[in-house]
Amino acid sequence: MIQVVALGELLIDFAPAPGSTEAEPRLKAMVGGAPGNFAAAAQAYGAHSALIGKVGDDAFGDLIIRQLSARGVEMKGVIRDGSVFTTLAFVTLSPDGDRTFSFARKPGADTRLGAEECRLDLIDEAEVFHFGTLSLTHEPARTATHHAIRYARERGKLISCDPNLRLSLWDRPEDAKAQMLWAVEQADLVKISDDEMRFLFDCGEAEGARILMEQYGVRLVFVTLGARGCYFAAGHCSGYVSGPKVHPVDTTGAGDIFGGAAVSRLLRLHRQPEELTEEELREATAFACTAASLSTRQNGGIASIPHEEDVLRALAH
Repeated sequence: MIQVVALGELLIDFAPAPGSTEAEPRLKAMVGGAPGNFAAAAQAYGAHSALIGKVGDDAFGDLIIRQLSARGVEMKGVIRDGSVFTTLAFVTLSPDGDRTFSFARKPGADTRLGAEECRLDLIDEAEVFHFGTLSLTHEPARTATHHAIRYARERGKLISCDPNLRLSLWDRPEDAKAQMLWAVEQADLVKISDDEMRFLFDCGEAEGARILMEQYGVRLVFVTLGARGCYFAAGHCSGYVSGPKVHPVDTTGAGDIFGGAAVSRLLRLHRQPEELTEEELREATAFACTAASLSTRQNGGIASIPHEEDVLRALAH
C-alpha cells in the first residue's frame, strides 16, 4: 500500500564529474528533482512512495522512470509527453559543496502537468501528500498542484510542503514569496531551510517556526540549518538536533533527503504531529539529520541517499 505521494518536478541534474575543472568542465547526468529525491528517500527508509509528474518522451525521461522504479518508487502517476523535453538543471558546486542551479526549462516537461492528468487514486491510498513550490512557477502545473492539494486536504491526508527557493525560475522575487507563503499555508508539515526562512520572514529559526504555526496553521516545522543541524517545533515541543560532522562534497538533494527520511520515521508512530513527544520528535529529526548529512559525502540527489543501516550505524556512534 502506498503511504507517501509526492507531486512535482522530475529532472536531470548535470553535476560536475570527477576530473572536472573550470577550464574543462565534465558533467554527469543524475536523476533528481526535489519531489523525486523526497520520494526516493522515504522509500529507502520504509515508506512506500509514489510520484505524480511529467517527463519528456525522451532518453532522460526514460532514465528518470527507470532509476526511480528500480528504487521501488511507484511511477504510474508519471506521464511521458512527446511535445516537451525533460527538464534539465546544471549544477555548480562551491568548494564546501554548496550548489547553485541553472535550469533548462522553457518550458520543461514538469511544468506541463495538467490537473486532469493527476492520478488522484494514488492520493486516495496514501497517508501523506507532499509538494514543493517549483510546481507553482508556471501553468498548467500550478493549477494541477492546487487541484491535488485540495483533493488531499478534503480527504484528510497529512500535507507536507518544502518551499524550495529557486529565484531564477521566477519573474520577480515578490512572486516567489507570494507562492511560497501560499504553499506553507496549505501544509500540516513544513521542511524549510534557514535561508528560506530569512527570505520569507527575515528572522531566525525559532521565531520563523512560531510564525508558521501561529499565523499559517502549520502543525510541525523542521528548519534545516546546514552544518548546524535542524530546529524542530510542534505543539509545545521544540529543540535543536545536530548531525554528524562530515566533509561535504555536494549538498544537492540533502534537504529533500531530510524530508523523506523524517516523514518515514513519523509514519511509524501513527499519531498526529501535535501528539508527538519531544523525545519522538528528537529521534525522528536526528535520523533525518544524519541521513541528510551522510548524503553530502557523494554527488547527486537520489544517488547519494545512504543506506538505512549506515544511518543507524552513524546514529549509534
